[in-house]
Amino acid sequence: MNPNQSVLVAGAGGFIGGHLVAELRQLGIRHIRAVDIKPMTEWYQRFPDVENRVLDLQRLDSCKQAVAGCDLVYNLAADMGGMGFIENNKALCMLSVLINTHLLEAAVENGTQRFFYASSACVYAADKQTTVENPGLKEADAYPAMPEDGYGWEKLFSERMCRHFREDYGLETRVARFHNVYGPHGTYDGGREKAPAAIARKVIEAKLSGNHEIEIWGDGEQTRSFMWIDDCVHGIQLFTHGENVEPLNLGSAEMVSINQLVDIVEDIADVKLKRNYKLDAPKGVRGRSSDNTLI
Repeated sequence: MNPNQSVLVAGAGGFIGGHLVAELRQLGIRHIRAVDIKPMTEWYQRFPDVENRVLDLQRLDSCKQAVAGCDLVYNLAADMGGMGFIENNKALCMLSVLINTHLLEAAVENGTQRFFYASSACVYAADKQTTVENPGLKEADAYPAMPEDGYGWEKLFSERMCRHFREDYGLETRVARFHNVYGPHGTYDGGREKAPAAIARKVIEAKLSGNHEIEIWGDGEQTRSFMWIDDCVHGIQLFTHGENVEPLNLGSAEMVSINQLVDIVEDIADVKLKRNYKLDAPKGVRGRSSDNTLI
């Protein structure tokens, strides 16, 4: 990667975006523009040697400001959260299509060379994720299309936009479908957190309060795969600078049930909790993992 490139990280105040900025600094990139809609006091990571800006990237004029002079764009900006947030905010999640639309337009106008888009395993159809022994989702399983709620539809549509901007305008677009990323400096509470952070918080709160009970959404047997943030950021770099132009999975093939996840956190916290299963809570698909054949 050329250290003299000017790079934009959209969504830099978020979990993955913040770690990506940190990685780019370590790689010696001299000009990094970090952009997020959140006030800077709410960014998970912020660095003084980076050009940090607060902009609403749903607006085309803001995207033009963000992209100006940048050779490479990483789009990790989106309105998203855990399963409860996604199921109860479908329209809000779909509005993220404005971010990708306007960033792509701005990138073409600016003459940007390469564009990375952070997609999601939520693009996959629910009928391919009905058992806890999910054999792993292949990239081709995204079609025939029936993604998960508004969030999944927005991601799949934005993937197609990246493809057509590459075909029509020559913008080198790359797409990764993330599978449940976890690690430090991530959302911990407030309803937008993912399962690992939610379970860790609930176990800690139960231990500290002395009320040794935990609420689990569903029966706890639903399965997911989880990817450490450092692996995700490394994968982003490989995908962005690689030659594969089609969307690729970026995740682990190892499946863990929510009950097993609770077991792990309980062992670390040295506590055993009574489990209260909330069967009517949002729980998503029955089983999901990543088929990594193509990577």
